[in-house]
Amino acid sequence: IDYGEYGMYTQMQKKFMEDRLKFTASVRYDKAQNFNGSVSPRLSFAYAGGEDKNHNFRASFQTGFRNPTTQDQYIGLDAGSGILVGSAPDNLDRYVSSPLSVSGSGQAFTGSSTITLSGRRAYDNSFSAASIANGTYQKAQIELVKPEKVTAYEVGYRGLADVSDNKISIDLSMYYNSYQDFISSKNVAVPFYGTAGDNGLSLLALQNGDYKGFAVYTNSAADINSYGASIGLNTKIFDGFNIGLSYTLAKFDFDQSTDPDFEAGFNTPEHKVKLQFGKTEVFKNVGFNVNVRWQDAYYWESTFHDTAIDARTVLDAQVNYSIPKWKSVIKLGGANLIGKEYFSAPGVGAIGSQYFLSWTINN
Repeated sequence: IDYGEYGMYTQMQKKFMEDRLKFTASVRYDKAQNFNGSVSPRLSFAYAGGEDKNHNFRASFQTGFRNPTTQDQYIGLDAGSGILVGSAPDNLDRYVSSPLSVSGSGQAFTGSSTITLSGRRAYDNSFSAASIANGTYQKAQIELVKPEKVTAYEVGYRGLADVSDNKISIDLSMYYNSYQDFISSKNVAVPFYGTAGDNGLSLLALQNGDYKGFAVYTNSAADINSYGASIGLNTKIFDGFNIGLSYTLAKFDFDQSTDPDFEAGFNTPEHKVKLQFGKTEVFKNVGFNVNVRWQDAYYWESTFHDTAIDARTVLDAQVNYSIPKWKSVIKLGGANLIGKEYFSAPGVGAIGSQYFLSWTINN
């Protein structure tokens, strides 16, 4: 499969107000073989306030796009429970399934027989999986996949605050994204005989089990948005011990009833928290660092598998010993010291405790 794409990018920058205000404008052009070219501009402002310029504010606006991947366009894979097929025009007839057994029940076939299905059948002659589930048996209306577009807004702040003679580093950001033609996969069922929606042979095919599930790549016409925020705080306490706390919120805003077959694949926990505590030198040449990470449960969606990912709490820690005359550091530590195994995604191995010992020379 030969597939080509190219892109161009340029940027300009100007400073104002004694270099406190920085304006940046950029534009990018990309062209992929099966799609029209896309232009994505970006504007951003950054302002450094305070006498020492240690209060930094930022804001940006941009439009962007995501071209369908080569998998979205050219995959052809029978995963057992269903067939994944890409929607590039030259892939619809390129992919043909292995022979599939057909019962026929005397209607379309006599006795035992087999049939092969092309990728085109999934796009032109299939039932929506959601309509099968709710008993309406609607023909799937699927367009070939095209680039996804997003309009993004972001504001943020980074600076230092004095609280009770302690300096607290603050990093805060918020974003909002609005999508158009969100790239998605949809599940459909292709009958071995009949035409989807004919209320005849195609329904008999479903009744007889003479159909094959497909996951096809297309775009959703639904109103889809995402938004989130993050905050990080860091300071020193108890004579030089460093403590940090961060929180991340990620939300995906979508009404499933507007597009029942749509699978977003957002695959991101809504809440994540991290607490860090340590000191580079507790005793002479000896330091340590401890991290506690928590994230809540979320639902994972993909063409491979849909499943719930459990919430998890992970403890990481290390101690380090410096050897100045050798310009080196020895570190001993581990990840997930609590020891409870967890899965980061369906189909991957369980993650247990990990331990390491390292010696860095010429540090």
